[in-house]
Amino acid sequence: MKKFAGFQHGINLGGWFSQCDHTKETYEEFIKEEDFRRIREWGLDHVRLPIDYDLVEQKDGTRIEEGFGYLKRAVSWAKKYGLNLVLDLHKTYGYSFDSGEGEGGFFENETYQERFYSLWEELARRFSSDTDMLAFELLNEVTEKSYCREWNRIAAAAIGRIRKIVPDVPILVGGYYNNSIEALPDLDPPADEHVIYNFHCYEPLIFTHQGAYWVPGMDTSFRLSLDEPYRVLEEKTGQYITQAVVGFDGFDPDSALGEEYFDRYFKEAVRIAEERNTALYCGEYGVIDLADPEETLKWYRIISSVFEKYGIGRAAWNYRAKDFGFTDPHMEGVLDEIVTLL
Repeated sequence: MKKFAGFQHGINLGGWFSQCDHTKETYEEFIKEEDFRRIREWGLDHVRLPIDYDLVEQKDGTRIEEGFGYLKRAVSWAKKYGLNLVLDLHKTYGYSFDSGEGEGGFFENETYQERFYSLWEELARRFSSDTDMLAFELLNEVTEKSYCREWNRIAAAAIGRIRKIVPDVPILVGGYYNNSIEALPDLDPPADEHVIYNFHCYEPLIFTHQGAYWVPGMDTSFRLSLDEPYRVLEEKTGQYITQAVVGFDGFDPDSALGEEYFDRYFKEAVRIAEERNTALYCGEYGVIDLADPEETLKWYRIISSVFEKYGIGRAAWNYRAKDFGFTDPHMEGVLDEIVTLL
């Protein structure tokens, strides 16, 4: 399978220009130049930078030059420290993976779609001289499977318009169910050799989101060790998670989670990528900060070994805060080892 060169080992900068309060204080204080230096010192080769349209556009579509200035500064810091950067549109006008954002109508409204294309054209023009170290991620986490046909059409149109400005920048495309790996076969074949398939991985959800207040059915006091066997993972998933998740059928119920779990999970995606001559990229993966740090370390050891086996590039969620922060105090005892696994 092809590798996504230069984007093998990364981390997300969520909460800076996305999923934030969109204030000058956040833009100037949440992430600073020294954080880019630190990420490079960890040995990583890139960052994934989520942005909301709110950074660079008013609600009426008027461009915000100061926002583009902050974005340009972030790209310059990445370049200074030899890091590549995924520019991820986390929220566009009319759509967010988070229903609490109050965005809606994107997949039914051609005006909203035109605004999406126009924003990507503007980003492509403004950063056309930086495409040797950039990748464009069209949209974060399409939710409903019912959007699949429209999303394939919208993605194709966006790629075509970007290509008229920057013909060879890598473009990342993910599918429904929040960039689920199972959606990849339903994506259109890559439009060209520079289109990469993107997925997210927070499996098994009962472990990575233990105690998460936003997971339907979850007991916020629930905690789990990876030493528990598959039968316990299955039992607790049924008890605390009401949404559809990846199951545990076919594994020895008395064995603990190991590489075979992710090996099976990635297998079909690897086959599809090889068949369509593209690379795979995992734009988000990680463990909630409520988990015991030593247990988190175990999970990273397991999943990273399988990423390496297949040459899958990835970016861990998240550098700071957002319930997954690497630089938050709870990670101090394991941070030095975990960053070697990213």
